[in-house]
Amino acid sequence: MTMEFEISTRAAPPPLTLSPSAAGRLNALAKAEGRPLMLRVAVDGGGCSGFQYRFDLVESAEADDLKIECDGAAAVIDSVSLDLLRGSVIDFADELAAAEFRVRNPNAKSSCGCGVSFSI
Repeated sequence: MTMEFEISTRAAPPPLTLSPSAAGRLNALAKAEGRPLMLRVAVDGGGCSGFQYRFDLVESAEADDLKIECDGAAAVIDSVSLDLLRGSVIDFADELAAAEFRVRNPNAKSSCGCGVSFSI
């Protein structure tokens, strides 16, 4: 009896995606600061819907961070937040009302009006 296995050479999709818009904004911020910067995205308990997103600019990643890159820019996500963000797109929106980083999270069942907090 012969068994054959097919090995896929396709890479698995990344657990998160950094949009070109977010990458462009990060690159502009790093240039203005004159130093390399990464966007740290985390999920904290709290907010009006149960969880809330936190964004920070950092120069280095922690040992257990997932690093995602796009167009020379990078975002880092801690391993605890990763489960709540899996499949999300980290984006940047520059609109009349606000210019801000946002998370488009397919796991969120509901979110508050401002988009900062969500529930699973």
